[in-house]
Amino acid sequence: MQVDKIIVKTQESNYPIFIGSGAIGLLKKQVEKLCPQTKKVAIIYDKNVPNIFKKKINKLLSKYKIFIKDYYSKEDLKSFTNVNILIEYLIKNKFNRSDLVIAVGGGIIGDFSGFAASIFKRGLNFINVPTTLLAQVDSSIGGKNGVNSKAGKNLIGSFYQPKLVITDLSFLKSLPKREFICGFGEVLKYSLIRDKKFFDYIKRNSREIINGNDFNILKYLVLRSAKNKIHFVIGDEKESNKRMALNFGHTFAHGIESSNNFTRKINHGEAVLIGMLLAIKLSVDKNICSFKTLKEVEKIYASNKLPSDLNKYLNRKQILNIPNLMINDKKNDDNKINLILLKRIGKTTIPGKIKMSVSQVDKFLKKIN
Repeated sequence: MQVDKIIVKTQESNYPIFIGSGAIGLLKKQVEKLCPQTKKVAIIYDKNVPNIFKKKINKLLSKYKIFIKDYYSKEDLKSFTNVNILIEYLIKNKFNRSDLVIAVGGGIIGDFSGFAASIFKRGLNFINVPTTLLAQVDSSIGGKNGVNSKAGKNLIGSFYQPKLVITDLSFLKSLPKREFICGFGEVLKYSLIRDKKFFDYIKRNSREIINGNDFNILKYLVLRSAKNKIHFVIGDEKESNKRMALNFGHTFAHGIESSNNFTRKINHGEAVLIGMLLAIKLSVDKNICSFKTLKEVEKIYASNKLPSDLNKYLNRKQILNIPNLMINDKKNDDNKINLILLKRIGKTTIPGKIKMSVSQVDKFLKKIN
C-alpha cells in the first residue's frame, strides 16, 4: 500500500504525518533527517503492542542508544507522579534536549509521553507512532498532551507539537473490536461537526469500519479524519476558539469517565460515543437541532450496537454526579459548563455560545434517564 504524507503547519512548527501500511519503515530515515543530533532514544511502548513491531522498531533505531519503557495503557498512568518517574529516568540516563522520545501506543501512551517530553528541559524531541484507530485519527494530531487530576481528565497538560507522526495501519490488525468501536467514535465526530459527505460515507460503511478488515476503507478514514482535525488545529493551535468544536461530546464524555473513576468499565472512545449522543439530545431539547437528525444518528448506533445507554455503565448516583465533574472541564472559563451542540450534520454551534449551569445539565440528565 502506498504511504501518504500530510504536512501539519502551525505557527510554531511544521511536521509530517505518514499514513499507510508499512509506514513504520520510514522511521530510521525520518529520525536521521528531523533529529540529526540525537544520540539517545527513549521508546515508550504500550505493553499491548505486538513484539513483532517492537523488534522492528528497535532494529530500525539500532544505531542509537535505546532506552525502553513498557506501560499498561490505563488512565491511571496519566498522573504527575508517573511523569516525574519517567523524567527522573531520563535525567539519570543523561538525556539532552537533542535526544528523542518516541511514543508507540494509543492515546494514553501518546498523551503521557508527549507531556513528559514537553516539560523535560523545556522541550525534548518527540515522535508519535499511534497504534490504535482512535489515536491514529485523533489524539496523535495537534500537539495536545496531558495527564489527569483527581478533579478531572486532562486538566494538567501542554501544547507541544511532535517532530513527526507515523501512522502505520498494520498496527490495526492486532486490535480487538472494542478498540475499533472506540476509534469509530472520533471518526463519527469529524463527520458530525464538519463533514456531511463523510457522514454519508460512514453511514454506508459503518459495519465494515467497525469490523476493521478492509484496509482501503481504514486508510480513507484515517486520511480524511486527519485532514478534518488539521483544519481545526491550523486555525486555532492553542484551542482558544475554533478548535473547541472538536470537543463535541467530549465534555459529557470526560464527566462520564471521571464519574467512573477512569476504570476500564467504560473507556474514552465509548464515553465519547455516549457523550455525542447526549449532546445531540440536548441540542434537540434546546430546539437547536431537529429530531430527524437525532434519529438518523441513532440509527447508526442501533445497527452497530454502539454504546448509547449510560445506565449500562454507571449507577444512578454516578450519573447524577456527571454535571459536578463537567464543571471542572478545562474549556470552561467561568462557573458555567461550556458545550458544543449540533445544529445539523456537519455544523455545530459557535464555541463559547452555549453555556449551562450544573443544575441545568443535572435537570437534563434526569429528564432523559
